[in-house]
Amino acid sequence: MPEPPSDSPASGAQFLSRGHALNPASERFAVEFVEALLSEAQAAAVSDVHIQPRSSDGSFDVLWRLNGVLQHVGTFPQGKENVVGRLKVLAQLLTYKTDVPQEGRIRLGDEDIEMRLSVFPTVHGEKGVVRLFIASGLFRTLEQLGLPEDIEASVGRTLAATSGVFLTAGPAGSGKTTTLYACLRHIQTASPQMRSIASLEDPVEAIIPGIAQSQIRPSAGFTYASGLRSILRQDPEVIMVGEIRDHEAAETAFQASLTGHLVLTSFHAGSSAEAISRLSDMGIEPYVLRSGLRAILMQRLVRRLCNCAVASDTDDMAGDLADGRQPRGCPECRQTGYRGRMLIAEFVNPAEAHLRQAILNQSDASEIEARLVKAGVCMMHERAELAMQAGLTSADEVRRALGISE
Repeated sequence: MPEPPSDSPASGAQFLSRGHALNPASERFAVEFVEALLSEAQAAAVSDVHIQPRSSDGSFDVLWRLNGVLQHVGTFPQGKENVVGRLKVLAQLLTYKTDVPQEGRIRLGDEDIEMRLSVFPTVHGEKGVVRLFIASGLFRTLEQLGLPEDIEASVGRTLAATSGVFLTAGPAGSGKTTTLYACLRHIQTASPQMRSIASLEDPVEAIIPGIAQSQIRPSAGFTYASGLRSILRQDPEVIMVGEIRDHEAAETAFQASLTGHLVLTSFHAGSSAEAISRLSDMGIEPYVLRSGLRAILMQRLVRRLCNCAVASDTDDMAGDLADGRQPRGCPECRQTGYRGRMLIAEFVNPAEAHLRQAILNQSDASEIEARLVKAGVCMMHERAELAMQAGLTSADEVRRALGISE
């Protein structure tokens, strides 16, 4: 989906300079280091920040994920107070426990950006990863996702339905949650009558007024499956389930879809065909899957070429991927050749693609994919090639994001 380019093109270099300017011997080193790091990460629109210990001498690496790609920012000496320890204080974790994984939330002052900290023990000490969530007011609407017109129209029709499961699928970091939030906003604004909407999430990444949002707590027995069973007694018409992770949650979601509820959820899968096959492998009865599955939106995020990109004078991969432009690099894109990301998507309506019999027969992913191609579905790699022909992204980026090999 489209992402605004960072207003701080050299933020990685800026933080490297700021970080090395701090005195490790100072009592406030960890406090100032963490404050500077999180501030620069927010300014650069970073999604994840890694604090990784290097060796027993106490030095550590800072890496962050920008536009889906992990980048090394710098190596720093450890101060009197451990930087990961400072993050644990902010997240209200147990600082004296360093041999077990822990997770917590960080909110700095009145900032509208929430962060989630995960710490994990390694042979050189604790590694910390901070996930930065987008601010509540910045979540996009359906029209702002950058979907092709035909897919946007199909998604809109799906969201107007009163029952069925609408699946957003893709690997981790492909924008599924952003799409789900946009769909909820669309239902709120486009429905002719008010609809009762409830959600089960882990975590709740943004607050949407008018929606009953709940955070699951597995440690307290409040799981997706148990929450779904209870939420059905709250008179919902639309239910958003953050993710289908197991058979019990999947079965409950599909049963809810058969009793007059529109269920929106995400699912980890590599393709639409794989998503259907995996749901079948999870033990969803074929007749339930056939009747309950309304649509699948498969998606990936690819980096968008910067304006400095140059025309390619060769056909990549012997013509399999026609590379219209290729990255060059400039100060505006931090010499990466890319600025921001865009959405590549594939939409499947099982009824329109004549998949009902294949679902009943529990066909494997390859057979389902062949049926999709025969039905004329514009597949993910075709959408990617259209984006390359338009000069929006490159063949190398498509290979990276879609997993296409040489």
